[in-house]
Amino acid sequence: MQLNEMQYAGGLQPVEGYGPGFFRIAGGRREGPLLTHASGPVPWRGLEDVAPLLALAGEIDVILFGMGAEIAHIPTGLRDQLEAAGMGCEIMSSASACRSYNILLGEGRRIALAALPV
Repeated sequence: MQLNEMQYAGGLQPVEGYGPGFFRIAGGRREGPLLTHASGPVPWRGLEDVAPLLALAGEIDVILFGMGAEIAHIPTGLRDQLEAAGMGCEIMSSASACRSYNILLGEGRRIALAALPV
C-alpha cells in the first residue's frame, strides 16, 4: 500500500488528532466539543448550541457530526433547523467524522465538522 501525505492549501486546518475529551487542530489542543470549517475552529458548546451551526448557512453544504465513540442520532429539531437553512447532516462516530472531514477539506468541499469528544 502506498500512502500519500495530504497537502492543505490556503491555511486550511485539518484535525490532527483526538483523544479522551479533546481534539488537536492547528497545533493546539481544544477541550470539549469541536466545530470547525474552512475558516478554522469556532466556539461551540455541543448539540444544544445551535446558533454557531446556523451561522454557517450559505458557507457550507454539509455538516459532519461526530457523535463520540459511537454513532447516535442528533435531535430531530436540530436536523430540521439545519436542513431548513440549506445544510445537510451526516452522522458518524467522531473518529470517522474527523477522517472524513480531513479528506473532504483537502478536496475543497464546503463542509464543517461538529464533533463531540470520545
